[in-house]
Amino acid sequence: MAGAQTTAVEAVRLEKDDAYYALDEERLRAERRRSSRVEALEGLQLAVGLDAPPIRIECFDISNLGGTHTVASMVVFEGGAPKKSDYRRFKIRSLQEGESDDFAAMAEVLGRRFAQWERQADISPHDPEYNASFAALPNLIVIDGGKGQLAAGLGPLRGFRERGVTVVSLAKRIEEVFIPGHAVPLVLDHSTPELQLLQRVRDEAHRFAITHHRTRRDKAMTTSLLDELPGVGPARKRALLAHFGSPDAVVAASREELQAVPGLPAKVARELHGRLHRAG
Repeated sequence: MAGAQTTAVEAVRLEKDDAYYALDEERLRAERRRSSRVEALEGLQLAVGLDAPPIRIECFDISNLGGTHTVASMVVFEGGAPKKSDYRRFKIRSLQEGESDDFAAMAEVLGRRFAQWERQADISPHDPEYNASFAALPNLIVIDGGKGQLAAGLGPLRGFRERGVTVVSLAKRIEEVFIPGHAVPLVLDHSTPELQLLQRVRDEAHRFAITHHRTRRDKAMTTSLLDELPGVGPARKRALLAHFGSPDAVVAASREELQAVPGLPAKVARELHGRLHRAG
């Protein structure tokens, strides 16, 4: 009996030791991540000529396909890490459908970003209209693109720049950093933490913009598909969308689910399912 008790006590002690070891390992990993982010921010401060490490970085990207469904993304990194709650999406309003002009799109979204910051200054943090992301003043704005995109953004961001916000652009080809007032772009070594941070920020903005663009494009294509189906007029289209919640859900519905839509005759539901299935 005494031997069994000793074994049990030893097992508990080993479990505790393992737990403490795992906790220490996690603390060490967290400290390494924190140190790495600090190193990247301090390196970026020196490389771009900032007065202090850029605690809040905002990056903007444009996405479209042949000028259709043009959108923009704004992603935020704070302390060198993504702050996804502050990400924002924009639908470009100044371009006609099919018109492709990344410079004009970038100028529009950056102008709207600064206008939102000005608007938030007059709104109480307790007001439902208050937007914490737009109310924040960034330290560094990164524009995805080269010299042209940077030039397009400087005017709309004049108010930010007058308040000490630094604006740069990052070109994909050889990862050149364009800085206002510098004739020659800055080329950072690919092994430096500061360039790797800029790349992560830029790539995240690109991913977020592409995702938004695809969502809008797919939704428009699905809605158009419903418009083209015979037997589905405006009233039935409204009934389908009200029942399923989205065009995608209509397309994904089974024949039985379509037949359960109030006001949709069973024959029309069967034909609709067959046409959607062939269309897909």
